[in-house]
Amino acid sequence: MAARERRGENRERRMSLGQHLVELRKRLFRSAIGIVLGAVVGWIVYPWVWDGLRAPIQVIAESRNAILNYQGITTAFDVHMQIAIYVGLLVSSPIWLYQIFAFLVPGLTGREKRYTFGFVFTAIPLFLAGCASGWFVVPHIVILLNSFVPSEDASFIEAKDYLGFVMKLILAVGVAFVLPVFLVLLNFVGVMSARAILKGWRIAVLTITLFTAIATPAADPFSMFLLAIPMVVLYFLAVGVAFWHDAIAAKKARKLESDLGSPSIA
Repeated sequence: MAARERRGENRERRMSLGQHLVELRKRLFRSAIGIVLGAVVGWIVYPWVWDGLRAPIQVIAESRNAILNYQGITTAFDVHMQIAIYVGLLVSSPIWLYQIFAFLVPGLTGREKRYTFGFVFTAIPLFLAGCASGWFVVPHIVILLNSFVPSEDASFIEAKDYLGFVMKLILAVGVAFVLPVFLVLLNFVGVMSARAILKGWRIAVLTITLFTAIATPAADPFSMFLLAIPMVVLYFLAVGVAFWHDAIAAKKARKLESDLGSPSIA
């Protein structure tokens, strides 16, 4: 019975390297299955997605000669496949985001495991909101960048390069919106205190500004601020949640010390 309790305690608190690798493989396999199933949906909705993504090119074409170019014989198929995979990543985001957090569960205590579900249900809408924000600014960025082409010249844009540019931007903004959730997670598991997170606020704001400046060209400050402001707000919201958690943890620690220090009544 004692051995059984020790095994149960070991499963609760620590895992060997081999167990971590097995757990990682399981989480990666489940994430891959979700992405593949999402890619099937992406393959079906490809025409509508591609029409939406290339809409800025059609706007540019109204004022100058601009067209998407399929350079190789397999390029059209490659574009179709890549869109299916990108859509699969978006559609399956609840699955692989959960798997990321669930991979951390074996290293958490019973109380901390309960927080995981709160993090997951926060991260999913934030990721989707970030992707939606990226989708919103992409047309402005594409049109702005193409405005540097001289009026007497034509724009023959490689389809695969264009697709990679817009989708990587959309996914990057989605991931950036989720990062504050990871800061809160690090605070809840005791890796970073709220003061440590707040101490780096200047670096955080500078990093956010640089990221949005790269994602949205400097000549378009409106789009830059549209991305930067919600990301800064999310960062400080994460700081506020971390301070709230630290205050509760400190209060419980003081109460425990008080209980341990009080004389026992015979």
